[in-house]
Amino acid sequence: MTLLFLSSGLFLGWSLGANDAANIFGTAVATRMVKFRTAALVCAVFVVIGAVVSGSGAVATLGHLGAVNAIGASFMVALAAALAVLWMTKASLPVSVSQAIVGGIVGWNLFTGSATDMTALVKIVSTWIVCPLLSAALAALFFLAARSALRRTRVHILELDALTRLLLIVVGAFGAFSLGANNVANVMGVFVNAFPASTFSVFGLFDITTAQVLFLIGGLAIGSGVVSYSRRVMMTVGKDLFKLTPVTALVVVLSQSIVLFLFASERLQTWLLSHGLPAIPLVPVSSSQAVIGAVIGIALIKGGRNVRFGLLRRIAGGWVATPVIAALIAFLGLFFLQNVFGVVVQYPSP
Repeated sequence: MTLLFLSSGLFLGWSLGANDAANIFGTAVATRMVKFRTAALVCAVFVVIGAVVSGSGAVATLGHLGAVNAIGASFMVALAAALAVLWMTKASLPVSVSQAIVGGIVGWNLFTGSATDMTALVKIVSTWIVCPLLSAALAALFFLAARSALRRTRVHILELDALTRLLLIVVGAFGAFSLGANNVANVMGVFVNAFPASTFSVFGLFDITTAQVLFLIGGLAIGSGVVSYSRRVMMTVGKDLFKLTPVTALVVVLSQSIVLFLFASERLQTWLLSHGLPAIPLVPVSSSQAVIGAVIGIALIKGGRNVRFGLLRRIAGGWVATPVIAALIAFLGLFFLQNVFGVVVQYPSP
């Protein structure tokens, strides 16, 4: 039964890989600087590494929003988020898995009568606005810096091409690591409270916690989605929204990778607090929003003439609809689980 209930988390991870994780290399593939096969392999490997090494940072915030403590409920919340994301993916819209899982958790809160932590909700929702704006600002700055540097150095076009290809892979690996660290909370975060906390020894060499096992499973699921079904959304973000050059593609990948890292790094948060600086909240943010913010930032610097604002409105509409759809699916699904199949969807708080 445990494997059956985890299947929705695996499905959500696959959906995230097909929709969100693809954005790490979407611009690189769309500009034909990196082959899809290479991009998918690098992305899948580093997503798994990031999930296992640094996946715990954003889980606590989701736990504050709603402590889903029954594995049956975890199954339905993850399934609701996955179905909402799959719906948008089939429409070629790069939506946010972060928004979908938040909608699913709110749906659980509504069904069980649990209070939604408004402080945590406001913190999460505010990042849906800050994330694309911050990514746009970084992309604009990096683009201006890159353009100035290219004008001064006059690098030969062949050397620039080779360097750009290499940097797209290196920065993409960093972005995939950051995505795994940040977004695995969306995939397996709702399962953490439903499993007893334990520590396992791996061949007597090192210990691994239950949460890390879940993050490993989630990372593998994300990687499978990248490899099997991500090309369509890559092309929407990297080609259809705004035409990118190889250099601007590099700027987009770098900008969104930094944004994902900022919202995932526990070490950075600790360093900021130790120096009396305001901490950046550890919140699962959307790579789709970060990529699109970066693309729009560059487009505005270049005059914004070729931006397909109609497509942008469709994407924004998908961002609004995703959490609502996930919440409705979760509410109805929990009703059937509890009243038709007799599955426990909430245990009393200790």
